[in-house]
Amino acid sequence: MSLFNHKIKILTFTALHTGILLASAQSTIQKKTEKIAVQSGKIVPTHLNWSERMLLSEMYRFPESWMLDFSKSPKWTYPSAIVLDGAEQLYAKTGKKEYYDYISSFGDKLVTEDGTILTYELEKYNIDLLNSGNVLLYLYEKEKKEKYLKALRTLRLQIEGQPRTKEGSFWHKKIYPYQVWLDGLYMGMPFYTHYTKDFSKETDAAKAYDDIVFQFDSVQKNLLDKKTGLLYHGWDESRQEAWANKETGLSSNFWGRGMGWYGMAMVDVLDYLPQNHPGRDRLISYIKSFADAIIKVQDKENGLWYQVLDKAGEKGNYTEASASAMFVYMMVKSVNKGYLPQSYKGYAKKGYDGIIKNLITIDENGVVNLNKCCAVAGLGGKPYRDGSYEYYVNEKIRSNDAKATGPFILASIEFEKK
Repeated sequence: MSLFNHKIKILTFTALHTGILLASAQSTIQKKTEKIAVQSGKIVPTHLNWSERMLLSEMYRFPESWMLDFSKSPKWTYPSAIVLDGAEQLYAKTGKKEYYDYISSFGDKLVTEDGTILTYELEKYNIDLLNSGNVLLYLYEKEKKEKYLKALRTLRLQIEGQPRTKEGSFWHKKIYPYQVWLDGLYMGMPFYTHYTKDFSKETDAAKAYDDIVFQFDSVQKNLLDKKTGLLYHGWDESRQEAWANKETGLSSNFWGRGMGWYGMAMVDVLDYLPQNHPGRDRLISYIKSFADAIIKVQDKENGLWYQVLDKAGEKGNYTEASASAMFVYMMVKSVNKGYLPQSYKGYAKKGYDGIIKNLITIDENGVVNLNKCCAVAGLGGKPYRDGSYEYYVNEKIRSNDAKATGPFILASIEFEKK
């Protein structure tokens, strides 16, 4: 057999296998949704709370949890974990087994019996890839499968080797040397804190907790704009990147979702940071400063936030779903936890109502769509992302991105608490 024909056979098999996976998953979800439809007349019943309506809509769109973020084959990515965080909380609240099965299937598909994580490469030191470790922490707690423990230890090893700036901040990725992005705090720190709480010995844990709080201290020192209270998307310690200011190392804009990642990181880390840790009060003070800054750039009419936060009136800018959902979640959770005064809930509610009124559409079958989501944004790379205003407002916009639907589910859960 020629090499060409051999490659064609491999490609044909791969395509066929992927097609079988997708067909099987679609069949499974159709059976589940048909049962719901018989009971309510709609695939997603409209009498449910928004949290469940959005989760069921995501389960309908992405029949297997590895499909979240529009994946065509099982891939270890970070957005799935945000939606599954909501699923965990809704399972605890409702006891609906389909929610647990949806979470469990992620671990079943992405982690092999020997603990290998599909498509994950430790040596890339990509901090994004720690986020889905949160799903494995949950599944190990529930199922105690050895494969999850092995996978978790691998992810923890990444933290040990993750390159750092001279003062100790984690690089975002090995391919982005000396760069700290706001995104990375959410991608790595809740996992790092949760793992430490569950598995680390007391002396090791104390050191880890100090390291975690330091990551936020460093961001406040290096990425905060003291005039507005907003934080720049990225900082290059080396000042070598074309997007970086040659004097400060900072990128040039305040990206909505970048700040959203940072806000969620702070409130989620506090779930696991010990009550007596001296860094808690500092993190709570950062939350207050953060909330005050985003309130100033909240649209006064619709309650939403813009893709580039401080340039509401400029051409091409738009109210963006993921940033809006993240800010709402961060504020309402902070109020519920006592980190912010009750008065801040009003700003969160205005944003939440703005999302429902302006960014959500509902299909005839009850399926909920969340629109105007920035698909992706970053700095550097190929093709080069220069961090300019024009760059951010011209990135692809799509509906039902997990980076928006996940925070919307989480925000809804917080509003639904009695």
